[in-house]
Amino acid sequence: MLHVSPEAAAGGPLAFVQTGDMIELDVDARRLHLEVTDEELARRRAAWQPPTPPARGYYKLYVEHVLQADQGADLDFLVGSSGAPVPRDSH
Repeated sequence: MLHVSPEAAAGGPLAFVQTGDMIELDVDARRLHLEVTDEELARRRAAWQPPTPPARGYYKLYVEHVLQADQGADLDFLVGSSGAPVPRDSH
């Protein structure tokens, strides 16, 4: 497995994984399951704090505009704007 989406930083289930947790991966069923009780998962979810967003710079640009891997990991403002031919000077 190379990538899982949604990202843990967005509050997906992977945000609640702790060291020592068992995770079941069933490739044929396309299923990933965190082996903790519903009660424990609810406790972790209630205690979870999202990461502090960056104030500025390239990291902020990345956080706000890079799409998830299943959507191409591209900058959202570039979607649909590539592929046009670039004319070259014939001199």
